[in-house]
Amino acid sequence: MKLVSKYVDKNGAGYVNLRPEDDEDMWHLYNIIQQGDLVRAPAIRRVQNVSATGSTESHRVKLNLTIQVSRVEFSSSGAPSSSADQASTPLGSSSAAPTTTAALHISGPVASENRHVKMGAFHTLDIESNRDVRIEKVDGWDSVALARVEESCVPGRGAEVGAVVCGEGTAAFCLLSQHMTLVTHRISVPIPRKASAPGTSQYEKAMARFYATLYDAFVRHIPYTSPSLRAIVLASPGWVREGVFNAMMTEAGRRGDKTLSKALREKTVKVHVSSAHVHSLVEVLKSPEIVAQLKETKFAREGIVLDKFFKMLGVDEMRAWYGPDHVRLAADRGAIGTLLISDELFRASDPKLRKTYVELVEGVQQKGAEVVMFSSMHESGQQLNQLTGIAAILTFPLDVEVVEAEEREAAEEERRQQETKMLDGGGVG
Repeated sequence: MKLVSKYVDKNGAGYVNLRPEDDEDMWHLYNIIQQGDLVRAPAIRRVQNVSATGSTESHRVKLNLTIQVSRVEFSSSGAPSSSADQASTPLGSSSAAPTTTAALHISGPVASENRHVKMGAFHTLDIESNRDVRIEKVDGWDSVALARVEESCVPGRGAEVGAVVCGEGTAAFCLLSQHMTLVTHRISVPIPRKASAPGTSQYEKAMARFYATLYDAFVRHIPYTSPSLRAIVLASPGWVREGVFNAMMTEAGRRGDKTLSKALREKTVKVHVSSAHVHSLVEVLKSPEIVAQLKETKFAREGIVLDKFFKMLGVDEMRAWYGPDHVRLAADRGAIGTLLISDELFRASDPKLRKTYVELVEGVQQKGAEVVMFSSMHESGQQLNQLTGIAAILTFPLDVEVVEAEEREAAEEERRQQETKMLDGGGVG
């Protein structure tokens, strides 16, 4: 993302002008833009003109529109699937296709005068890469939104891990960047049951077909030549990953693809997972091989922290709390060591609800706690969302029942004091 211009005063009023460049930038914009914001971006609008004779003429006009956001929709392109019967890339091909394109649609009434569009007319902006987007927040920019802008503009981002999660005859190709997990492609090849007879069997022929299909798909969908790609993960149950790696090395040598051979030798990490489904990426990110190689990246940190929370929940549940109400109680007592919070909570349509989460984050940060913002486009973020989207690892144990009892007593005491004041006031009168 490129920061074109920015003006935000000390009270949070102002605007930010951004230029998205890739899928991850679209995801950042989705998390920055909220309902009620004023967004200005290029648009194409069909305009009708009425001539002196009464005939109408319709044509499309390019213009910049400012709308007040009522709805924001994001969709990452779905991963196409293929079978072994589909056409493959030519021999010796070593180029990887670009990542899939995400779509961001922002809808709302037009909020500024325009000679082609009336004020209040409803319009949907289709945000495009390399086109400026100006964002102004009516209620002001909070610290979480500004931090997201700064994070989105860090240079040198891109897919850091290319992963192939495979089983016998199936494979899903994934790209992991700081905030997104994109499933770029899937393949499925029918594999018969393994024959016990020696020699070439239908099983071996089918596996050879599977390896060939996987190789061609890998070349198209994993950008192994990219400098930002730090690891190529082959994950599977059993020993499928070993067969895949050996087959790919053999085929790359046969085709004379030295670039791919070098990438596979230097970057491949083979990881055992319990199933051949994409959700097994959570296990991949917790594996010691990946942790050692990617420990400073955001998505690996998310996996490590979430694993620590679940382990704490199993051995000392008084130090592992989740749910908005319970986490707030722990924050009030200064007990939070690490706050786990999903970016989904900051997309709340209710500005008051969003403000409570912003204040919670700011409060625990001021007390020295670590805040880990989880992306709901990663498997770890989706797991956290199943736990209400917010959790905390406490620095000291707290009994939920005791804390709730204390809260009830405090509320009851406050109520009694208010009643006493009312009675005293009545007596004076």
